[in-house]
Amino acid sequence: MAAPMELSCWGGGWGLPSVHPESLTVMAYAKFSGAPLTVNTINSSWRARKGDVPVLISEDIVISQPAKILNFLRKQKYNADYELSAKQGADTLAYIALLEEKLLPSLLHTFWVDAENYCSVTKPWFASSITFPLSLYLPGKMSREALNRILLTKGGPPLYTLTEVEAQIYRDAKECLNLLSKRLGTSQFFFGDTPTTLDAFVFGFLAPIYKVCFPRVHLQEHLKQLPNLCRFCDDILTCYFRLTASDGRQPS
Repeated sequence: MAAPMELSCWGGGWGLPSVHPESLTVMAYAKFSGAPLTVNTINSSWRARKGDVPVLISEDIVISQPAKILNFLRKQKYNADYELSAKQGADTLAYIALLEEKLLPSLLHTFWVDAENYCSVTKPWFASSITFPLSLYLPGKMSREALNRILLTKGGPPLYTLTEVEAQIYRDAKECLNLLSKRLGTSQFFFGDTPTTLDAFVFGFLAPIYKVCFPRVHLQEHLKQLPNLCRFCDDILTCYFRLTASDGRQPS
């Protein structure tokens, strides 16, 4: 009998099972591969301080980071990629690298660095999910880490100011969205009729941009001009999570 597996992750809202991209990626892959995860959303009883979610626990094994969690699930025979060719496997790695280089910085900025979005949406939502005094500390820590990550990867010459960095990361993100839209075309998923690791990562990155209601929505506006990517997100929410736009916890 297989050991039970529990996934701790941030919860949902705005029609999403989780508003957290990394959590959403793992949740989607588990659905695609049939992995029987017990999902525990972060709430007032959570005591961890590092903010390292999602976390998978199976007996005495504790794993964080989506790529490591997905590798563990594959070793347990929950493999969403078993029908892929070697070339498709290589393409998967290339597109995930593209997402992390070109799209992730703008996603971090939208949630954690843009002052209006952070103060009116991100900070209140995450703070409401955890107990005091952690609610005063952790959102700010996550915001600082997001900014540091952006500056570490994008803040070198010739981009010397934060304004220049912001302009570049949103140009990169729009270029990445356009490439993803072209690659998906009219297909249901990126490699045909069956979702794979790449679909889980793309969904995890795109769905929060698509669904979360921010006051500053320039990246969301661009995504909504690419109807095949929006349809891709909607189909996964409907078919694998049984969610519609009216489901999920809304901010108070």
